[in-house]
Amino acid sequence: MKLYDAAWAPNPRRVRIYLAEKAISIERVAIDLRADEQLGDSYRRVNPRGTVPALVLDTGEVIADSVAICRFLEALHPEPPLFGTRAIEVARVEAWTRRVEQDGYAAAVYALRERAPRFADRALPGHWPPVPQIPELATRAATMWTRFAAALDERLAESEWIAGEGYTFADVSALVTIDFARAAALDMPADAVHLRRWHAAATARPSAGA
Repeated sequence: MKLYDAAWAPNPRRVRIYLAEKAISIERVAIDLRADEQLGDSYRRVNPRGTVPALVLDTGEVIADSVAICRFLEALHPEPPLFGTRAIEVARVEAWTRRVEQDGYAAAVYALRERAPRFADRALPGHWPPVPQIPELATRAATMWTRFAAALDERLAESEWIAGEGYTFADVSALVTIDFARAAALDMPADAVHLRRWHAAATARPSAGA
């Protein structure tokens, strides 16, 4: 297998943290996003969408989605479990991962891509015809982020980790989202003490530096 990776983008980092937590080693190929290498012909022969990460299997099939990549690897390497084992654990991880993506990550993407000059006519990631920015979405992002941070803080007031007692893929997703959001000037509220406690603990794990 071969993993096409990018140093600073959030979704490739999500896969790297997962790999580090599972102690899985996969050959990696670095894609330079600052040089728009992901949009070049060479990489688009691997993943026509022009997004990272992408995992090329030994069969030649390509998985071009960070969650799907981790789900695939979880099926091959179930220990230690990061997607839960009991039915209720699986449901919690799934529900919180989706909430992180739909509320938190979406807010960060809107705040960044809908107003940053470097993303003019590139409001959607990957290979598209020109897509103009919608400034109103950047404004909406602030409201989304405030509610997301408050909900996560409330959850972490009653649980050490997001989906329960153990560290899971939901925590991986939230850590990547919160760190990425800083690039869009979205941060954890000063009074979100439970969220800040959790973030410090997640950041202290060796996998966070992957």
